[in-house]
Amino acid sequence: MHGLGNDFVILDGRVEPIAMTEALAKALSDRQTGIGCDQLILLGPSDRAAMRMDIWNADGSPAEACGNASRCVITLTGAASIETAGGILQGSAEGEEIEVAIGEPRFEWNAIPLAYPMDTAALPMAWEELSRPMALNVGNSHLVFFVDAVDEERVRAIGPAIEQDPAFPDRINVNVASTGADGITLRTWERGAGLTLACGTGACATGVAAIVQRKATSPVKVLMKGGGLTIAWAPGEPIRMRGPATHVFTGEIDLEALG
Repeated sequence: MHGLGNDFVILDGRVEPIAMTEALAKALSDRQTGIGCDQLILLGPSDRAAMRMDIWNADGSPAEACGNASRCVITLTGAASIETAGGILQGSAEGEEIEVAIGEPRFEWNAIPLAYPMDTAALPMAWEELSRPMALNVGNSHLVFFVDAVDEERVRAIGPAIEQDPAFPDRINVNVASTGADGITLRTWERGAGLTLACGTGACATGVAAIVQRKATSPVKVLMKGGGLTIAWAPGEPIRMRGPATHVFTGEIDLEALG
């Protein structure tokens, strides 16, 4: 499945458990020798929600949350609630789109987490021309930079250095955005996956940052290379993300053949 081109392999382990490892997740995600995806999703039973969703990035590393994947899982299963490592998500079909409530954003330095206390509203840090981003956690951790015009190749070039900066002990997702009359233009370097066509939690983090900084009002359209999401948020409320989810194909794979 994919959400605006951010694509997923979804394995259903609710009836027959699937033993997942970082090596197996990386093998399945490989676009040349596996199935190929930005993130691998494993569904399982939950005693807190309709099901549990565990997430692995394309490099095999675990992820706490994924907004695009949550819409895909709701579309696939009809579930109204999903347990993730980042918290409980609530979702529903809204016409041809899916709306997901992903919880309230967190701004404390140790919720990101950062290596040491800093002002998360404008980190006193810079990477070449990108400086003073907002840091927040929306189920996973994000930086948001606002610039006059987004240069995708610069995001691709500088993203790895920011993602792996020692200031972020768990690494971090990197969002570079600009505001305009049509909404927010966004490119995201995803932790463990690289530059993707869309990032649901990145859109949420960027929408919240724009609302906090009064660069936009809620709801706001966030426009990514794969398409747009509508983000709504007010202080004290969960972030609401609305957009499409697409089923591509269903199949079987011999996991032992991947080694």
